Amino acid sequence: MKADTRDEIRPDIRAGANPEKPRGSSRWTKLRATLLILATQVVLLALLLGFWERATATDKQAAFMFGSPSAILGFLAQMSRDGSLWRDTYVTGLETLLGFAIGNFFGTLIGLLLWYSRFVSRVVEPFVIALGSIPIIALAPIIIIWFGTGLISKVAMSTLSVIIVALVTSYKGATGVDPDQINLMRTLGASKFQIFRKLVVPASLTDIFAGLKLTVGFALIGAIVGEFMSSSEGLGHAIFKAGSLYVIPKVFAALVATIALALLLTFLVGRIERLLMPWRRIR
Repeated sequence: MKADTRDEIRPDIRAGANPEKPRGSSRWTKLRATLLILATQVVLLALLLGFWERATATDKQAAFMFGSPSAILGFLAQMSRDGSLWRDTYVTGLETLLGFAIGNFFGTLIGLLLWYSRFVSRVVEPFVIALGSIPIIALAPIIIIWFGTGLISKVAMSTLSVIIVALVTSYKGATGVDPDQINLMRTLGASKFQIFRKLVVPASLTDIFAGLKLTVGFALIGAIVGEFMSSSEGLGHAIFKAGSLYVIPKVFAALVATIALALLLTFLVGRIERLLMPWRRIR
């Protein structure tokens, strides 16, 4: 009798416990939410541009001070036709990528290696804080004296803008590893290097990629500041030159290109994160 009762109840339990939603329905829900967010963003941007265009069309002083979306679009088209837009974007993008890669490589490496010694990390802590507190623009004259006015000085500025942030975020990730997991691996006979390679580094990836997304903007700022100080090409040079001539719409046109470059680099970092950390994909 008991066996029969279990056999009768078991199908009901299986049918009622944790029913899984169809995979197609879940994908449609995600797609619908993404489209809704995208549509809202487009509407907000259109409202902003419409208000901006209307305000500058009826006020000449506002048009001089803030430009207008139509004038900005005109300068973007002009810069695209004469090739300056693509040339300046390429130069700034190269400087940003090199500074981003170099700064994050050495910053992340040092931050992770500081996990090995609490004594060393405490010794270097005030030096890291001191370096991180220096405004990057204050270093520009020294960088130009050391490396000249070419590509290397812009890459150096971009690297210095990134390295401290990368160091701090990676060190935070390494020291935030669960001590119980470390002790468990020690009891199983793992060496310190094995703990570092198989536990600390993978557990730090979340903080490392958070730092990567953050340092995209810092790397771009460093490159732009370097171009402000001394350059004959690049988006920073275009912004500085247009600003000195009071051509505000052209300044905004170069800023639009800068924003597009930052969004592209952030997107690429996100794609790399999805490849290396597939379990972190947004649900």
